[in-house]
Amino acid sequence: MHAEGLRDALQREGHAAEIVAIPFKWYPPERLLDVMLACRLLDLSEFHGNRTDVLIGLKFPAYYIPHPRKVLWILHQHRAAYDLWGHEFENLHHFPNGDQIRSAITRADCQLIPEARGVFTNSQNVAARLRLYCGIESQPLYHPPPHAEQFYCSSVTGDYLFFPSRINRAKRQDLVLKALACTRSPVRIRFSGLADEEVYPRELEALSQELGVQKRVEWLGYVSQEEKVELCAHAVGILYPPLNEDYGYVSLEAMLSSKPLITCTDSGGPLELVQPDVTGLVAEPSPQALASAMDLLWQDRTHAQQMGQAGRNLYASLNISWKHVTDQLLSCF
Repeated sequence: MHAEGLRDALQREGHAAEIVAIPFKWYPPERLLDVMLACRLLDLSEFHGNRTDVLIGLKFPAYYIPHPRKVLWILHQHRAAYDLWGHEFENLHHFPNGDQIRSAITRADCQLIPEARGVFTNSQNVAARLRLYCGIESQPLYHPPPHAEQFYCSSVTGDYLFFPSRINRAKRQDLVLKALACTRSPVRIRFSGLADEEVYPRELEALSQELGVQKRVEWLGYVSQEEKVELCAHAVGILYPPLNEDYGYVSLEAMLSSKPLITCTDSGGPLELVQPDVTGLVAEPSPQALASAMDLLWQDRTHAQQMGQAGRNLYASLNISWKHVTDQLLSCF
């Protein structure tokens, strides 16, 4: 979605733009070295005999592809070698050659990222990681979520908090269930999104049963764009407490829907877009703290509406537009 949005924005500005997608396999870990080398050996200087004027690199390891006029807009590096090294959500550190693979990735990033004419990231959080682990400075550059123009706020508020996201351990749906069990109010939550693995949804269902909150939870699975817009429009507020998120479209969708966002102190990207107690609530990543934030929104709907409107006003003030993105990326040439 990120790449398609950029391509479409460049085409609207009159440029001929194409997406080059590189097959990526991260297991076993030594395959990472193969795809890194494959990207380094690619020649994208021409396309059907026409010179490629600018190459824009987005993701590891495609941003290694050489080009004399290259600019990077980094979504994220290979996080298993950086902030998620040793974390339960990743397993690179479990392999006998994991440390060697990690060293190869960090060396390549430190050596090859600075080749670009300019280095941008999609958030301050990603920029901070790049600075911390590689000593490379970059410029955060925000972009709109897909179909940003469709989001709105309904005058009729439903009786639920909405958590739109992939069902993924790093998004921490389990933490939300534990928090729901600690709430004093009859909070209801609607979860949407597909699962990245089969076992996690089963674990969540069992946890909701164990906590006795299964009747206050709805698992919607996949929802269409139109359904997501409606669910955001009618929600009391939006939940999004991931671990150290890069950017997070959910935060932007909440702002565009004039809904307050509940996130956590370690959620990364969303913290750049939430002004505590002004446009949303920031809680410690504990069931009790998150429950208190959920209770506050549930019990004071007027304050929730005020924070939601403040979030919409903040979005309008941040100059988040594809025109700004393309201008910045091409200003390096």
